Amino acid sequence: MLYSIFAYDVPNSLPLRAKARPAHIARLKELYEGNRLIIAGPNPAIDSLEPGEAGFSGSLIVADFPSLADAERWAELDPYVEAGVYEKVHVKPFKQVLPTPAPGKHKLAIFK
Repeated sequence: MLYSIFAYDVPNSLPLRAKARPAHIARLKELYEGNRLIIAGPNPAIDSLEPGEAGFSGSLIVADFPSLADAERWAELDPYVEAGVYEKVHVKPFKQVLPTPAPGKHKLAIFK
């Protein structure tokens, strides 16, 4: 089942993000390579794809996990959590409506 992971940054998280980013991205790549990642990315703190020193206010991940407990455990072990980037993290079940996934598939066609 799909789960959304909403993470909210602490103020001035940019230096913390920079340190933990390689490990954070490595975990996301594992999900992607396992055909379990739907989407992942940060929320810029300002209305810009390149927020510069304004940094980010949080992140969103939508991925496939066997259960809510598994998704929560995965989120708890995120390097950004360990580094103190995230102030809080919410994990919720997610029902994908559009784009319509192929039966048994979650990876979007653009990732092929």
